[in-house]
Amino acid sequence: MFTRLPPVRRMTGLLVMVLPVCFTACADQRPTDRPSAQPPVAGVNTDGLGGPHDELAALAAAAQDRHLTARYALTTPGRSDRSVLVTRAADGTWRVDVSETTPGRGAISLAATGAGLHQCVMTATDRPPGCVRLGDPDAPVPYPYDPRVQHPFTDWLPVLTDRRAPLAVSAARQLPGAAGSCYSVESTNAALPPPLDVGIYCYDRDATITAVRTVTGTLTLVEPPGPAPDTVQLSGPVIDADPLDLTTPGDSDPIVRTYLPSPRPTT
Repeated sequence: MFTRLPPVRRMTGLLVMVLPVCFTACADQRPTDRPSAQPPVAGVNTDGLGGPHDELAALAAAAQDRHLTARYALTTPGRSDRSVLVTRAADGTWRVDVSETTPGRGAISLAATGAGLHQCVMTATDRPPGCVRLGDPDAPVPYPYDPRVQHPFTDWLPVLTDRRAPLAVSAARQLPGAAGSCYSVESTNAALPPPLDVGIYCYDRDATITAVRTVTGTLTLVEPPGPAPDTVQLSGPVIDADPLDLTTPGDSDPIVRTYLPSPRPTT
C-alpha cells in the first residue's frame, strides 16, 4: 500500500533527485575562458612619513608589486608623440612596446621572460621581424639597443626605494595630465653617473606611475590601467640576428647623447 509522505519530506526527496541534474547542467554552462580580473589595489598611505623621499620610496616599493597593463604617450620635443604599452604580468615577467624608437625605425618591444631578455622588432625595418635574445631576464639592456622607456617600470623602482642611493627628492608640481603626487629626483654625486635618469616622477595613491619626465621625454598615462595577464609573451619568434641598433648616426633623439655605448650582448 502506498504511504503518503508529509509535504516536507516529499519536497526533500524531490530536491535530492533534481539537484544533481541541476549541478551537471549548470557546470556545462559555466564560461570556460574568463579574463583575469584586476584585484583591487589599496592606496599607499604616505601620511606621517619623513618627507618626499620617504613618500616616493613607499610608492616605488608598492609599484614593484603592481601587475597591470597601462598605455602611455611619450612626448619628446621635435618628435611626434609615440605610444608606449607597459605590461607587468602576475608572474613577474614584463614587456614594453614602443610604437617607434628612433626616426625611421619601426615599432619594437622589450620583454623579460623566463627564457631571457629579448628585443623584438614588430614592424618593418632593416632587420627581419622577430625577437633577439639580449641576455638573462635581469640583464641590463646595452645602450645601443635601449629605448630607455622601460626603466621607470623595471630596474629604477628598486633604486627609488633605496635610501642609500645618491639621490635628492623633493615635492614637484604636477605634470600636465598626471594624477597623484609628483617628485623631483636629482643626483647628489656630480662625479658619477646617476643610477637613474634624473627628472620628475609622478605616482597615484595606488602606486600607478602616472607620468615621468626625463631626458628621454615625458611619459603620461592616457587611460586607466587594465588587468595583467598571467605571463607575457614575445611578440614574435626568436631569430638569429643582430639586435636593432637605436643609435642611428645623426639621430637627434636625446637618448643618443645620454650614455656611452656598452659592449654587444652575448647569447
